Amino acid sequence: MPTIAENKKILVVDDEERMLRFIRLNLEQDGFQVIEAIKGHEALDKMRTALPDLILLDVMLPDIDGFDLLKMIREISTIPVIMLTAKGEEDDRVKGLELGADDYITKPFSPRELVSRVKAVLRRIEVESGGEEEIIQVDDRLKIDFNRREVLVDGKLVKLRPTEYRLLYHLVQNAGWVLTYDQILSRVWGYEYRDEPHYVRLYINYLRQKLEKDPANPKYILTERGVGYRFVDFKRK
Repeated sequence: MPTIAENKKILVVDDEERMLRFIRLNLEQDGFQVIEAIKGHEALDKMRTALPDLILLDVMLPDIDGFDLLKMIREISTIPVIMLTAKGEEDDRVKGLELGADDYITKPFSPRELVSRVKAVLRRIEVESGGEEEIIQVDDRLKIDFNRREVLVDGKLVKLRPTEYRLLYHLVQNAGWVLTYDQILSRVWGYEYRDEPHYVRLYINYLRQKLEKDPANPKYILTERGVGYRFVDFKRK
């Protein structure tokens, strides 16, 4: 039976040799193929030629700021990206998520945490890509095409980050039902993230800003105080 790591290529972008060795050793031990880049421009070239399944991206690089590189990646690809940030730098973590990172790992981290986070992101990407194809017309204003991964608001295409799309998918598939914080975390981020409720609040806010006419008084994504969130029930055609 194939494992989650089988034939998966991970591009590691970090200019610290010791960190590169540490990451390579632990990922290869678990069956991943590892590609290395120490500079941002080198990472972009390897992303295009090696076609990795996931990128581990350090915030601090010698030629390009890690966040600027993330912006460049998001302009051309939806490949999952995990940011590597310094301990205690909460602003860096939030900024990375806002720019489209799928997750972050705070340095220093253990081999177990590294492999667990990489597998969790890859696992949810696989689950998402195997979803049912359908077009949903929530109302006259909001239309979602799960086949083409397109969201239209007032007839205009709204660009969603991969994690925003996954969150919306699970909310809509359970329209009318309350999803708890734990349920959302396990379905969208993975079982390992049950203790990270701030992820949910952050991404619910992102979705509301993009979908709601008045994000402060949401019509689609409703808060069930102290429990979780519910997507408004609608008539499926």
